[in-house]
Amino acid sequence: MNLSPDFEKRMQVLLGEEFALFRAALEKTAPVSIRANNKIEYHPSTDQVPWCEDGFYLNERPVFTVDPYFHAGIYYVQEASSMFLHQCQKQFFPQVETVLDLCAAPGGKTTLVSQYLNENALLISNEINRSRAYILAENVAKWGNANVVVTNNQPSDFINLPGFFDVVLVDAPCSGEGMFRKNPVSIDEWSLANVENCVVRQRKIISEVWDTLKTDGILVYSTCTYNREENEKNIGWICEELGAEILRMDIHNFHGIQETEGGYRFFPHKIKGEGFFISVLRKTSPTPQKNGKIKRIEKKSEEKIKTDIGIKLLEPEKWNILVENNRVRAISKAKLKEISIIENNLKCLLSGIYLGEFKNYDYIPSAQAALSKEIDLNAIDTLEIDYATAVRYLKKENIQIASDKKGFLLLLYKGVSLGWVKNMGQRCNNLYPQEWKIRMKIEELLEI
Repeated sequence: MNLSPDFEKRMQVLLGEEFALFRAALEKTAPVSIRANNKIEYHPSTDQVPWCEDGFYLNERPVFTVDPYFHAGIYYVQEASSMFLHQCQKQFFPQVETVLDLCAAPGGKTTLVSQYLNENALLISNEINRSRAYILAENVAKWGNANVVVTNNQPSDFINLPGFFDVVLVDAPCSGEGMFRKNPVSIDEWSLANVENCVVRQRKIISEVWDTLKTDGILVYSTCTYNREENEKNIGWICEELGAEILRMDIHNFHGIQETEGGYRFFPHKIKGEGFFISVLRKTSPTPQKNGKIKRIEKKSEEKIKTDIGIKLLEPEKWNILVENNRVRAISKAKLKEISIIENNLKCLLSGIYLGEFKNYDYIPSAQAALSKEIDLNAIDTLEIDYATAVRYLKKENIQIASDKKGFLLLLYKGVSLGWVKNMGQRCNNLYPQEWKIRMKIEELLEI
């Protein structure tokens, strides 16, 4: 690995006599780790990530693209070090109402946090870049938790939401030093100037969202880089300039994590994972109190819509069913006010459970509904398919099914929902979203 001399000099200062071990670790293959969803009981290995009970290391890297479980949201491919966020949530905010994941794409931290939130909590998952925001929305939909609103906004767009959030997560754009062995491109992009630019950007991001955090609220700041400028010095700046105190975590069960004055460091020669830094802070400064404007949301007759769409929610009493421009979605009654404020102030890509759409004289159920944890599968016509058919379906190819049932069918692979088809008898229409389909050529790989 051809590293910048400037980077190596800085790491030698940071690590001292451990530098040789660190340098050797970068030449090794990066470990592969995934985090299981709770849709089904899924334990792909016995090698568990120490700080996350649903995280697992794999012995080798499979071709995730051809695994129907991957597309069904049964697991998320996530770097093990970043799963330490679970401990932050477990120790400091297990019971909160509103969380903002500011720099959320592609969705690792969002799917993790949403899985362990209490049932009445709301997570706003934001991504600045629009194309990445759509990837984030896709991954959130596949994960199946309905407590997430996906937005596509700049940090400054949150100005109308002072004191709105109990917790703000900022996985800050950084110089990427901790990802060198996973992403060789980041090696070529690294420079001292880029580190300085990242620091300026990171502080700007924190400053712009600081007032959205309640007094005594929690900020979780993380990067995938090593240098003190983007990590400890930023934490010191937050404490001194914005008003916060560092919270100390219990890490005695987790060998290899380095505690510093500003947070916690992960090095690939000390833990089974990539480079990572994380810090948890409590806001001590006052926050102006002003709520955003509330968007009026009208409730449509629930009974009529249920009859029209034929989809049953497991707990219908928890939801308002809305029809907007022929699109049907379910919104949590418990969070109706908060969601109204978010939708009135931000650009939302996904909010609630998008159930489907009325089109001409038909109703088309949505892909999100197929993968949601809130849908009663026992009330839906389903069809179990084999692996080859599942992959062809996910490629959005024409498939043949054996079923006498006409109309919309939910396809299952090993009991797990994949998506819809409309069975016409002699043929069936593949309703898998075009933007989600498998694009790689896999016929030779699969021998199908």
